[in-house]
Amino acid sequence: MKVLIAGGAGFIGSTVASACADSGITPVILDNLATGRREFTEGRIFYEGDICDGALLGRIFAEHPDIRTAIDCAALIVVPDSVANPLAYYRENVSKGIQFLEHLVRSGCRNLLFSSSASIYQADPEDFSVDEDSPVETLSPYARTKALFETILRDVAASGALEVVSLRYFNPIGADPALRSGLQIRTPTHALGKMIDVHHAREPFSLTGTDYPTRDGSGIRDYVHVWDLATAHVRAIERFEAITREEPYRVVNLGTGRGTTVRELLAAFESVTGVPLPVVETVRRPGDSAGAYARADLAGELLGWKAEYSLEDGIRDSLRWYARRDEVIGADG
Repeated sequence: MKVLIAGGAGFIGSTVASACADSGITPVILDNLATGRREFTEGRIFYEGDICDGALLGRIFAEHPDIRTAIDCAALIVVPDSVANPLAYYRENVSKGIQFLEHLVRSGCRNLLFSSSASIYQADPEDFSVDEDSPVETLSPYARTKALFETILRDVAASGALEVVSLRYFNPIGADPALRSGLQIRTPTHALGKMIDVHHAREPFSLTGTDYPTRDGSGIRDYVHVWDLATAHVRAIERFEAITREEPYRVVNLGTGRGTTVRELLAAFESVTGVPLPVVETVRRPGDSAGAYARADLAGELLGWKAEYSLEDGIRDSLRWYARRDEVIGADG
């Protein structure tokens, strides 16, 4: 079995590719390397190019006619950047995505797993948990691109052209446990990545936003290990026909079911490292929300999946990857 992974040279896409390969599914990688890494494609079938390149997609399907499922991990994902440059986000995440769908339909690839985001949710103000039917409230251009593209996918699936499973990721942390890949961006914008950077630089951590209506004023998130996310994709590929048998468009949350505030993440980080991390409290970032965590029962029902790795596991694997990153992608990568 083969699967096309668009964005398969990025952090999540490359980890999904590894999980597929470990399960006997051959990944075929398509990535323009705007943020992905060529090193993450080593030993795999790899095509460098854009998801809107019809000629390239035609070549991929001609050379691999046994591809039946595509995974769309190709997107820009940084919330503050989307606020500063919304046109780029709508172009990359929506416009090019529509062209990708057209190429899939033309090539006869009917099954699509879409990398969506929990950033689209309006959280329950009582406990910040959300399920797949929770209301949508998009607070950034990035989140709006994900919500808009889900609407497009729902309409395309209703037409009979595709069958789609939208996997709404919560907050990925960690790395491939075998350290084949990990977070490749050297200036991460998420909380754990920043903690790791300032921990090694011996600088204080900037806690952005301390006035949210959470239990300690900091944002709340559902930190899910990237390997757990990757194995959920494998389960979705294996069960795709059963998942979409009654409904051609399904949404599934991928989270741990546990909410962790940034202050609690900080305490867990200090527990793992054994070193206190000084904190400077600052204002919220543009586009940020109080956050949410998953009610993930549907993932168990449809995928036979639940998150296995702990928050501390994710922190440890993130630190292990940080220590090895330069060996994999080079000090100047």
